[in-house]
Formats: sequence, C-alpha cells, structure tokens
Amino acid sequence: MTTEHGAFWDDLAEDLQDPEFLRHYVVESMRIATIDSIVNALDEARDEAGLSKAALARAINLEPAAVRRLFSAGHVNPTLGTLAEVAAALGMRITLEPLPAAERKSVTDPLLAGQAENPRELAKSLSNLRSPKSKSRSRSRTAA
Repeated sequence: MTTEHGAFWDDLAEDLQDPEFLRHYVVESMRIATIDSIVNALDEARDEAGLSKAALARAINLEPAAVRRLFSAGHVNPTLGTLAEVAAALGMRITLEPLPAAERKSVTDPLLAGQAENPRELAKSLSNLRSPKSKSRSRSRTAA
C-alpha cells in the first residue's frame, strides 16, 4: 500500500511527464528558493547590523509596512530593485552565481529539455532547494 506521502511524490512525478507542467514547476520552484534565500540572507544581515525594520525602511525610503512584509510574510514576491535597495542599505549587493554541476544537471537540463530522466528525483531535488540550509527563518511556500 502506498503511503499518502509516497502518493504525493508519485502524482507529482506523473505530472512532471508533461513538458509544460515540468517547466512551470521548475521555474516556480527555483524562483521561490531564490527569493527565500535572498530574503533570509538580507534579514540575517539586518539583524546582525542591529537595524530595525523601520530604520531599514527609512534608509531606503520605503513604508515600514513594506519592509515588515518582506521579512515576515509567507508569500512575498519582491522586485529585484527592492532587494537591491535593501542590500545596499546593509552594505551588500546581489550577485548571480552558477549552479553547481550536479544541480545544473538535475534542474537546468530538464528545464531546457522539457523532460526529466527521473521525474520523482527532480521533484525531490527541487523540494530540497526550498528547505532551509541554515538557521534562518524559513518561509512556507509552495510551487504551483
């Protein structure tokens, strides 16, 4: 008998057979993981700098509520401009880095091809990207 958790992975693996679904799922998973990583790093830097959210908002001319939402809302989709402004106020900048070779093979290759050799492994790999890797506050989000 398949467990409920196993059924989820089985259903997702089946859905990932559809190239359009696969591409959407990969893109959304990477978007969520990337935003979470950046927002968590910026929030940690803000804490380490001893800045309140209100003080950070004043520094970049944002409403304090916007900064509070950025660091505490479960579903945020900040613009790159906003993230860059927050980073600058914290003495940081946002940069791109290449994916490690294993991640590139497991994520980028299926995205470009529209298919995965092992859809279940792809799903688990993308899920692991969204898992917190440090003691940062995790935002609970799901890809469509």
